[in-house]
Amino acid sequence: MEKKPSHVRTVIAYIVLIILTFLCLFFFYILIINASRHHSEIQKGFSFLPGTAFVRNLKNVLKDANIPVVSGIKNSLIVSSLSAAIATYFSALTAYGLYAYNFKLKKPAFIFIMLILVMPTQVSALGFINLITKMKMLNTLYPLFLPSIAAPAVFYFMYSYMQSSLPIELVEAARIDGCGEFRTFNRIVLPIMKPAMAVQAIFAFVSSWNNFFIPALVISDNSKKTLPILIASLRSADFLKFDMGKVYMLITIAIVPIIIVYIALSKYIVAGVALGGVKE
Repeated sequence: MEKKPSHVRTVIAYIVLIILTFLCLFFFYILIINASRHHSEIQKGFSFLPGTAFVRNLKNVLKDANIPVVSGIKNSLIVSSLSAAIATYFSALTAYGLYAYNFKLKKPAFIFIMLILVMPTQVSALGFINLITKMKMLNTLYPLFLPSIAAPAVFYFMYSYMQSSLPIELVEAARIDGCGEFRTFNRIVLPIMKPAMAVQAIFAFVSSWNNFFIPALVISDNSKKTLPILIASLRSADFLKFDMGKVYMLITIAIVPIIIVYIALSKYIVAGVALGGVKE
């Protein structure tokens, strides 16, 4: 008699998970379906069945002289990959500095970083544009990934993870053994931080990949534009030349690298959950 409630809860949990999975995957399914349909078919309304224009829409996107998709993918990959790498590494390094050292301005430094976290990007946009103009970085990719070296949200996550998963005794033991600080960080701390860095790398990559505001302000050359700008320019095209099939196809192309990055890094997330489950 006592096993029945447990069985019912398991069934309910599976039903809820199936519904949530369906809701998550349904929009991807509709996106791919619409990417395979003609503009006129999409205008008629929703359909569960795929169309016959997938290859045609793909060719139209790749051959559009006003939408350099290949260079857009390359630019987005460069910016997003560098942003993710810089944000995760230097945020972890900053968190390690505040976690492993005791100094007079430790608490004010932490508060200052948290204050930057709540500052909207739009507030500093004008000053940022003036700065990169003086540095002759306007219309280049550098302003799109270099600011990732200061990522307060990533820092806070890394700092919280270190508090829960990095014994300070391990760092002290490495110092006693004569290990330098950078070597301690790179050889001892980073392997422990892999799950946290994988999670934040995914978030940083996706955030940079989907970023439209800053690239739209900085980039003007077609050859240097990222995918969000190209999608927006295609969406705002002349109504008589507007093709919804091309828009859905370009969005489909844009989400493929994000899925690949998630699949590549998900094993570290699972490993981190498993490690946390057996941690004393």
